[in-house]
Amino acid sequence: MFFGIDIGSTTTKIVGINENIEYRKIIPTIEFIYSDEKENFLDSVSTGYGRYTIKSKVAIPEIRAHVIGAVYQTNLENFVLLDIGGQDFKIINVKNGILDDFVTNDKCAAGTGRFLEKMANVLNVDMKELSKNYEDPVKINSTCTVFAETELVGLMMEKYPKERLMAGINYAVFERIRPYILRFRPKQIVFTGGVANNRAISKIIEENIGIDVIIPKDPQANGAIGCAIYSKKLHQRSML
Repeated sequence: MFFGIDIGSTTTKIVGINENIEYRKIIPTIEFIYSDEKENFLDSVSTGYGRYTIKSKVAIPEIRAHVIGAVYQTNLENFVLLDIGGQDFKIINVKNGILDDFVTNDKCAAGTGRFLEKMANVLNVDMKELSKNYEDPVKINSTCTVFAETELVGLMMEKYPKERLMAGINYAVFERIRPYILRFRPKQIVFTGGVANNRAISKIIEENIGIDVIIPKDPQANGAIGCAIYSKKLHQRSML
């Protein structure tokens, strides 16, 4: 079996592939880093924020891993890949199945899973409930997570309905990523990362940009899938 590992800031995704995906595990990164389990995957291909924390066979950039994973999962070759993780987002223009250009935010958690978690905590709702709301959003002006928290508390004091506040949180993520998406003039968007499980955000994108958002079967493990596919291809080349 060929293993790929995506060690993110929040979670670590592990995927094993032969002909199909036969092994999948997602665990908190802090648990993975301090466990002996990482010694079982020294022959893997790794990516992500913590890819150098294990002595894997090969470490590849996140952008490459996510493109390989998205092409494998969708069978598409021309699309804009939107990946939103725990503390960053990546927007990648894919042409003919390979990277053409990309933008990323690697210094601010605005528009990421961390932003959503913090705002959900303020409202005392879980992520599942948050992901249901996108209609009639209350405008949240702050893009900084800290300032947005304060602004959200103020809006709560004004007694806006919680559903509208949750919609506003999701819309704030869209506002953060919209200019980067439009830069590539997409005809198709493939949405991956843990935040792809928030269907409200994909609905907001579809309604405001006017194109379909494709969510692969396993959006959260997409980078690990890409690493596993890369590992398999390395083996096949070595056999030639």
